Amino acid sequence: MTLPDAAAGLGLRRALLDELRAAPPGAFDFLECAPDNWIGVGGRLGEALEDLSARHPLTCHGLSLSLGGPAPLDEVFLARTRRFLDRHKAALYSEHLSACSDATGHLYDLMPVPFDEATVHRVAARIRHVQDVLGRRIAVENVSCYATLPVAPALALDEAGFVDAVLEEADCDLLLDVNNVYVNAVNHGYDARDFLARMPTARIASYHVAGHYDEAPDLKVDTHGAPVKDDVWSLLAEAYRLHGVRPTLLERDFNLPPLPVLQEEVERIRRLQREAADAATAGTARA
Repeated sequence: MTLPDAAAGLGLRRALLDELRAAPPGAFDFLECAPDNWIGVGGRLGEALEDLSARHPLTCHGLSLSLGGPAPLDEVFLARTRRFLDRHKAALYSEHLSACSDATGHLYDLMPVPFDEATVHRVAARIRHVQDVLGRRIAVENVSCYATLPVAPALALDEAGFVDAVLEEADCDLLLDVNNVYVNAVNHGYDARDFLARMPTARIASYHVAGHYDEAPDLKVDTHGAPVKDDVWSLLAEAYRLHGVRPTLLERDFNLPPLPVLQEEVERIRRLQREAADAATAGTARA
């Protein structure tokens, strides 16, 4: 199953299950879930997932593969993930370009990785292996981070260069999280639009937008617990202008409002997608 480029989706959260199942047609174009939170779940919750995935396209966003981690990949979990993706005919599977485990086990957070060539080679090899086991291309997501790991200056890459190098060597796709670009740009003092411009258009499979918390003028925290900020909406419009419209997910994990409030943000995604498509058509006509 593939999604149309002009698609706007919502995160499938357990607190929203009843509202999502009762939502009118057209309330959203697809749902996204984390397989890590659903593999092996049965009973009422499992039935709800089966019902929703039978009626709506489903994408999957992993949390715990630890593509950048030092520990070996969990082969048992990979096999279970493949069965989950196949069972629910997932239109896309993505994971974070980060580490979330070490030799002692899971850290339950998305930790940064060094931005250097050695890490590019190591992470790309792990992504290629994941793609082989899952039997599909995957997308990796640029992550928010609040510190950078030390790297010898002669070997260092900036974040955009690191992401691009991993995508190229792994031959995988990109889930471009626009809120993470904004958060990192503020926290680390780079230009968000320059970062967007350096991303490879042909590899962008989808976008994420989410809300964040303004801790200070120079510190933003990626919470997924608030409405999307105007600056992030503007950055999404810029991403559409630079790279074109792709399926776009509204992430909201905490402080969940009623579904109609989330639908207002879904409609804003759709409006930006229409505006981008109209602008592209007008540009083609003028040419």
